[in-house]
Amino acid sequence: MSNNIIVAIDGYSSCGKSTLAKALAKKLHYIYVDSGAMYRAVALYFLRNNIDTHNHAQIEEALNNIHLNFHSRDYETHITLNGEEVSDEIRQMPVSEKVSEVSALKEVRREMVKQQQRMGQSKNIVMDGRDIGTAVFPDAPIKIFMTADPAVRAKRRYDEIHTKNPGITLEEIFENIAHRDYQDTTREESPLVRARDAIILDNTNLTPDEQLQFALDKVEKLKV
Repeated sequence: MSNNIIVAIDGYSSCGKSTLAKALAKKLHYIYVDSGAMYRAVALYFLRNNIDTHNHAQIEEALNNIHLNFHSRDYETHITLNGEEVSDEIRQMPVSEKVSEVSALKEVRREMVKQQQRMGQSKNIVMDGRDIGTAVFPDAPIKIFMTADPAVRAKRRYDEIHTKNPGITLEEIFENIAHRDYQDTTREESPLVRARDAIILDNTNLTPDEQLQFALDKVEKLKV
């Protein structure tokens, strides 16, 4: 691994991992890598091209045809899929309902992990996802595992997307989160688990500023 500082943030869906990761990267002047966006972009490609997730040949061919790139503006990460900006589309409900299934595929995870590890070879980065501290960067000096009450997570997600998805209900989002939790924690390939040396951050009753300060305190201790 590199000598750069890597902050690995894992946790359940809709826990505010990306909110914390982006704020932390901005404060530290690190690079923010949104690993979840990568899996969502792959899921979008699979949906658009009717890829059978049980057909290994189709999966391998699809991965060979998927080219992802990030660019950043004001610490907002934007992702392109084969040259097309898809940052908004990957947050829509069809992708949310598909992403856990796609990200559970060993071929997909192994390819994404390779790309993510390359990103951490030469830069100080903050990366959030489901297996950053366990599979991608098991030697990361700072690992944070985020959790929150499911009802709170659903309400946060609803507030985030309902203006762009006016037909969506809080109940649908709650059910989607519960389904994703089950898939993420029971999948065979790199399931969502807390690394033994990860610090638990339950932000059920924390503001974004409070959780940022919590993380900053952990990183600053490392830098001393």
